[in-house]
Amino acid sequence: MTDVFLERSLNPPRAMRELVAMARAPVDCFALHRVIWCESLLGTDGRQRVARMVCRFQSPDVESARIALRQAGADVRVLWEGTVHEAPTRQAGAPDGANVLVERSFAAPVTVAQIQALEDAGAGCLRSHRVRFVRTYFSRDGRRMLCLYHAPDTESVRLAQRQAGMPLERVWRFRPVRADSA
Repeated sequence: MTDVFLERSLNPPRAMRELVAMARAPVDCFALHRVIWCESLLGTDGRQRVARMVCRFQSPDVESARIALRQAGADVRVLWEGTVHEAPTRQAGAPDGANVLVERSFAAPVTVAQIQALEDAGAGCLRSHRVRFVRTYFSRDGRRMLCLYHAPDTESVRLAQRQAGMPLERVWRFRPVRADSA
């Protein structure tokens, strides 16, 4: 099984409760194509309406996920295969507390090690803003990365990232909805 990520911008934003119910609802075509929903990260617009969403699935391959998601009515324009990388200090099974997501895109492919080296070099910036790295979702083609942090707010993450010289496209607060807590 491989990890597959679906990114969506919701315009207009939708009610949080509507998307949580949708994420937790069983979908017959998922079983048919052996697609397993793992979690959704729901980014709010400040009024408890979801404006941005990332969903992680496990699937035999990207095409199986694409077919199942299309059958379920999802917009699959930003669907990609990737890998999950936990923070080196994170203990397996421990609650992560992640609440802020940083989106990164790269014109040329990069490696997780290259970006981790930048992050390690800027570790002091993260600490000074009370930002703790939790996990990374990294695309197989090396051009997309989503990094999850535990932080007091999005501005702390934005400042720490800029001071550390980290590339960033977008920063947003999210609420996790996980299959194991459904």
